[in-house]
Amino acid sequence: MVNENESKAPINASGINVYCSYDVIVKIADLHEHSKNPNKHTDTQIALLAKIIKEQGWRNPIVVSNRSGFITKGHARLGAAKQLGLLEVPVDRQDYKNEQTEIADMVADNRIAELADMDLPDVKRIIEELMKDGFDTDLTGYDKEAIQTIGDAFMTDIPDANISKELETNKSDGRIILVFHNDEEKEFWKNRLDYDGEKTTLTIKDI
Repeated sequence: MVNENESKAPINASGINVYCSYDVIVKIADLHEHSKNPNKHTDTQIALLAKIIKEQGWRNPIVVSNRSGFITKGHARLGAAKQLGLLEVPVDRQDYKNEQTEIADMVADNRIAELADMDLPDVKRIIEELMKDGFDTDLTGYDKEAIQTIGDAFMTDIPDANISKELETNKSDGRIILVFHNDEEKEFWKNRLDYDGEKTTLTIKDI
């Protein structure tokens, strides 16, 4: 079944095309963030999301509870909209039977996304293909720093003295000290070296 909002030219909200399903276009001034939202958003995340929304349009609405009137999904999208200076945004209004189900849905929206495992070699391949086409890879959510991290991590199959800043070698006794710059690097090395993340010093035999 064709969605009514997608069967014709997209609606324009404050100069941004709306491609997603939504119930109503709402003024930002009328939206209220949920005081119990545990998810915090960095300036980098908001800036990247703002760029994506500006270039790609609205692909997901902001979700507001009919019960409380608070946002349950889309706090980062609201922050991005404010950064872009938008006055209106698409909103999907949803019903919750009580406060507990409302809060649980809000927390689950963040948590379920965290449980996904990104296949970093595939991400690297996709980004390289996009770069060859001259595509702005910021629109993937991976900025230049994140792309550099992935590129460094997959320079070679066998770490050595030149692999990158992720490994620092104590040549006197062959110890390897892992230095993580972000959670993505930590997960990569945990998977690569098959360790639990608790051991901080490894021997060369562990590599």
